[in-house]
Amino acid sequence: MTFRSAFVTLICFGLLGYFAYHLFVGDNGLEARARQQTKINSLEGELSGLQAVRARLERDVALMRADKLDPDMLDERARKILNFSHPKDIVILDKPGTTPAKP
Repeated sequence: MTFRSAFVTLICFGLLGYFAYHLFVGDNGLEARARQQTKINSLEGELSGLQAVRARLERDVALMRADKLDPDMLDERARKILNFSHPKDIVILDKPGTTPAKP
């Protein structure tokens, strides 16, 4: 084996090692792809939660439109915002220092 053929073989193995390293560790390598896939899955879960909140808000807004105003929805929102209650309502007070459970 001549010096030239050994040098060419060494260069080829060096290039092979370089590309193999970047295949796994590089910016667009397999590890980066796995991290991006994990991030995508997390963001898709967050997106589905936000879409559910948006659907609920759109439903609430649709109930408050002027052409089809729901009197019960209007009464509920007015009482909550103004902190009023009807004289015939039963009001249950929490103990001081406790936080109410979220619906």
